[in-house]
Amino acid sequence: MRLRRILGLALAAATLAGVSAVGAVSAGAASSPNISRDECTAAGGQIVSRPYAGYACALPDGTMQPIT
Repeated sequence: MRLRRILGLALAAATLAGVSAVGAVSAGAASSPNISRDECTAAGGQIVSRPYAGYACALPDGTMQPIT
């Protein structure tokens, strides 16, 4: 009985670690990539200055992406 509980806890920990890794990868993929000034203007965006954060591109769909 004790061995079953230990194996169950190990399986639960491994599953939780796997879900956390998948979540981190998904979050990284969902974050917006940096774009250049040329790409920003070509997409119809405006370059805006953000206090203490540098420049960003304000796209027509309302999103903002950092400029590299």
